[in-house]
Amino acid sequence: MTAADSRRAFLQIHFCVLLWGFTAILGKLIALPALPLVFWRMLLVTAALACVPRVWRGLRALPARLRWSYAGIGVLVALHWLTFYGAIKLANASVGATCIALATVFTALVEPRLARSRFSWREVALGIAVVPGVALVVGGVPASMRMGIAVGTVSALFVAIFGSLNKRLVDRADPLTMTALELGAGTLALAALAPLMPMLFPAFAGDLFAPPGARDALLLLALAMACTLLPFALSLVALRHMSAFAAQLAVNLEPVYAIVLAILLLGEQRDLSPAFYGGVAIILGAVLAYPLLVRSPRPPGLLAP
Repeated sequence: MTAADSRRAFLQIHFCVLLWGFTAILGKLIALPALPLVFWRMLLVTAALACVPRVWRGLRALPARLRWSYAGIGVLVALHWLTFYGAIKLANASVGATCIALATVFTALVEPRLARSRFSWREVALGIAVVPGVALVVGGVPASMRMGIAVGTVSALFVAIFGSLNKRLVDRADPLTMTALELGAGTLALAALAPLMPMLFPAFAGDLFAPPGARDALLLLALAMACTLLPFALSLVALRHMSAFAAQLAVNLEPVYAIVLAILLLGEQRDLSPAFYGGVAIILGAVLAYPLLVRSPRPPGLLAP
């Protein structure tokens, strides 16, 4: 591997993280409620992957038990995205991105059990260090946005659970096949959940099969192709020429990019107090310190927000 390869991989992974940072922005701009928004995102990506022969070859080679395992993880991915975009709709893109940074904290608690990895007190200590930041974030937003924080925290918990399960099974299937199966199962799960959503979470509900307007359709295509498929494929290329540690450190910057983009494109700083940004600084400080202190890098998740 040459120095040029390393530099190119570094730029590629940061470009991927920047694209993932736009997912929160697009979630705020798309007028659809959270349920149809996530349904269309997953459906479009699944349809695109279904056109790849490699996906079907990988699917035929998978044992039935493994297919069901990936399908179950896909349901968790769907619930994560549903609550992620629900948090953005209930609050804003900055709040949604900040809550996702809590996934590292939850991962420290759930990964040892789900991925059968070693328990680390240093990881738990970093999780405790985040608590003051969370308190500042909650106190730094209007009362009307606090439900968004609660929903976003649940979304971060789903990230920790499905990320830990993916870590356990990531080497047992082709990545594209794994992604197609998870997102396809998630799409079906959302379709099954849709009739219950008006009773369970009316704020997320919406007609799945009503065609989105022209503006929302273009934004959904950008979300599915430019912010999901493209960075996924490009991150696989970058990982050939960089360590998992370096990639994880870059992925941890995603909330930073999302918050900066929300300020520049949506002017969200007008809705949030200095206490919010102080809390964000504490949370992101712990998130960025995590790989430096723990030094046990795990491959970045295949499915970013």
